[in-house]
Amino acid sequence: MTSLFPALTDAPADRPALRFGDRSLTYAELATATGLLAGSLGDAGRVAVWATPTLETAVAVVAALRAGVPAVPLNPKSGEKELGHILSDSAPSLVLAAPEDELPAVIRDLPRIDVTPDTTTATTATATATATEETATDDDPALVVYTSGTTGPPKGAVIPRRAIASTLDALADAWQWTGEDVLVHGLPLFHVHGLVLGILGPLRRGGSVRHLGRFSTEGVTRELSDGATMLFGVPTMYHRIAQSLSEEPELAKALGRARLLVSGSAALPVHDHERITAATGRRVIERYGMTETLMNTSVRADGEPRAGTVGVPLPGVELRLVEEDGAPITSYDGETVGEIQVRGPNLFTEYLNRPDATAAAFTPDGWFRTGDMAVRESDGYVRIVGRKATDLIKSGGYKIGAGEIENALLEHPGVREAAVTGEPDADLGERIVAWIVPADPGAPPGLEVLAEHVASRLAPHKRPRIVHHLSSLPRNDMGKIMKRSLTHD
Repeated sequence: MTSLFPALTDAPADRPALRFGDRSLTYAELATATGLLAGSLGDAGRVAVWATPTLETAVAVVAALRAGVPAVPLNPKSGEKELGHILSDSAPSLVLAAPEDELPAVIRDLPRIDVTPDTTTATTATATATATEETATDDDPALVVYTSGTTGPPKGAVIPRRAIASTLDALADAWQWTGEDVLVHGLPLFHVHGLVLGILGPLRRGGSVRHLGRFSTEGVTRELSDGATMLFGVPTMYHRIAQSLSEEPELAKALGRARLLVSGSAALPVHDHERITAATGRRVIERYGMTETLMNTSVRADGEPRAGTVGVPLPGVELRLVEEDGAPITSYDGETVGEIQVRGPNLFTEYLNRPDATAAAFTPDGWFRTGDMAVRESDGYVRIVGRKATDLIKSGGYKIGAGEIENALLEHPGVREAAVTGEPDADLGERIVAWIVPADPGAPPGLEVLAEHVASRLAPHKRPRIVHHLSSLPRNDMGKIMKRSLTHD
C-alpha cells in the first residue's frame, strides 16, 4: 500500500501541518518527529495512545501508522473499569503519552514512551518509517477504536488502513478538499470524527489543522478570521454558535468567510441550521458515519445543502434501506422508514476478539447492519430518523422516527432542547414521550401546546402523548443524547 501521508515527503517543507495553541509543526518537522518515534516502535504490536487534545497525540498516532503498528486511542475521561476492559481486550505492548501526562493506575504497569515532538535531531528514521509504511497492506489494521458501550462493554472496532484512505479520499471528492484548506476544530482525539477526519484528513491532503484544545466561539472566530477555511463540529458546538451569533457579530463574519462548515456525530436540528444560515449566509452541511464504517454519506460541497439530511452515499460506498425482515426498500419516497445497511472499502474488518458480534453485524451477503433508521428521497438524499434500538417508535400501526419529532419540537420558541422516546401503551403499542428543556423554566410549554405544534407540522399520529420537563439532557462526550438515561421519576 502507498503511504497514508504522501504529503510528509511531497508538501512544501515549511508548510504548517499541525497547530495546537501556540505549538506547531511544519510538514518537515512532523516528518522528522513521527519518523523518530516510528523508528522506536519497531514490531511493538498494538500500542495505546493517551489521546488528549494535544500535539503529542497527533504525533503518536501518525508515528504508529507510519510504523505499521495499530494504535488504540484511549479516552482520558474513561473510568478505570472501562480502561481496564479496553487494555485487557486490546493487549497493547506499550502506551504513548505526553511527558506531563499522569496516567491512571490501571495503565501504569504498561511500558511507556513519552512523546516529545522534538525535531532537533535529524536521522534516517523518516526514510525508515516511510519504507515500513509502504510495506503495509490495505487490510492491515490501523486503529482499534472502542465503541461507546451503550449495550455492554465497549467493543474494539478494527479499522484497516484501506478504510482510512478510502474515506478520506471520498471526502476529498465530496468536499473538494485540497492541500490549500486549513481546518479548525475542537473535537476529542479518541474518536474517528476528531482523529481520522480532523487530524489524519488534513495531513493526507497536505493541508493544515488548527486544534482549539477546547471548543469556544472565540477560538472559532479567531481561526476563521485568520485564514482557516473549514470548521468541523458536533451539534452541541453548532448550537452554541447559533445561540452566540446575535451577541458576537465577529463570529457571524468569520463563519461567512469559511469555505465549508461541517457537522456530524449526531443530527443538527433544522432550527440551528436556519439560525446559522440567516446570520452568516453560509449553510452547514452534514455527513453520516460510524466508528465501524467511518464515513458513509455527505452533502457535497457542490450539491444542494438540504437541512435535515446527510446527503448522498460517498464514492465507493453502497447504501440500502431494508425492512425488518431484511427485504430491501426500493421506494425512495421520503416517507418509508428502513434500517441503513452499507458495504464498501470504508468498513471495519472485525470487532476485536468478538467473532460472534462481528458475524451478527453483517448480513450473509456482506452488508453491515448500522442500526440507524432513515428515509430516502427520490434523488438519493438520506434523512436519518433515529436509532433502531432507541428512536424507532411503533405507535398505532405506524413506524415513527424520533428525530423528525425532535426537530419539530425544537421549532417551538418555548423549547431549548428536546429528546423523544417511546414507552409501552396498551392501546397504541407505544406512545410518544417528549423530554423537554424549556427556554424559560418558569413558563414551560405544556403537553397540549406541544402536541398541537407537532401535529400541525408533521401528522397527528406523531404528536407526543406525554411531556417531561428537565433542566438538561444527558449527553456523552460527542454531544449525543443518552436516551437510555432518560427515566421517569
